[in-house]
Amino acid sequence: MFWTIPTLMTWTRIVAIPLIVGVFYAPLDEPTRNLVAALMFIVFAATDWLDGFLARKLNQTSSFGAFLDPVADKFLVCASLLVLVHLQRADVFVALIIIGREIAISALREWMAQIGASKSVAVHMLGKVKTTVQMVAIPFLLYDGHVWGLVDTGVWGTWLIWLAAVLTVWSMVYYLQKALPEIRARVKD
Repeated sequence: MFWTIPTLMTWTRIVAIPLIVGVFYAPLDEPTRNLVAALMFIVFAATDWLDGFLARKLNQTSSFGAFLDPVADKFLVCASLLVLVHLQRADVFVALIIIGREIAISALREWMAQIGASKSVAVHMLGKVKTTVQMVAIPFLLYDGHVWGLVDTGVWGTWLIWLAAVLTVWSMVYYLQKALPEIRARVKD
């Protein structure tokens, strides 16, 4: 089930990465670049929810789709964080925390799958909340302006990305605690 509608939507998040990065090299004024990049991120990030919904609704779930979905999310978030660090809108420390956690937990999940214990590191609500906070913070930081003259998205985005970093560490600790019994059992072997 490689070419299903949900899988194609997942692929759009990966294709979006050079498009979002490219906006910042386009011959546009800064407010326009910011608006276009933020709107693109929102549209492409929304496909994360939509592809899962459609996969279930159309009965087009697949193991490939289940693999590709979190990979696409991680690529989109990590690439956007790197852009934000480059634009000096996000602290490099935040990016290191978030990207480092994604690498560590992905490796942990792969190893747990190899030893037949993938259920111990199955996606938890804490990880979903972390992702949601990231997906709200990033377009705020990409936009980096005022909405309706009231909301300073740079300030809100900064608070939210730091909250995402805290949730990132918390969720990593949670997944490591869940995996620890299996890790201890394997170390003894």
